[in-house]
Amino acid sequence: MGKVLSSQELMNCIFNMDSENSVLQFSIPGKGKFTLVLQEEDVQSIKADVEADPMLEHMFKKSEEQYREGLGITTSDLLRTLSKKDFI
Repeated sequence: MGKVLSSQELMNCIFNMDSENSVLQFSIPGKGKFTLVLQEEDVQSIKADVEADPMLEHMFKKSEEQYREGLGITTSDLLRTLSKKDFI
């Protein structure tokens, strides 16, 4: 797990992700530890996968419920909370 010391460094790490390098674990001092997973774009909707796997459907519903209850944030929201002082 590497430390990310700037938003530019984080963006470089994300830019370098691909199907062979699809999981990024990093820590941001003062914020915590993160795991970022690259999911390839699929031409088909994930609806077929969810319908085929009841556990996956349950996970999606639970995730949506937790987000509505304010127990999670989007990646965009997370990035908005970061500033230069978080990387010192």
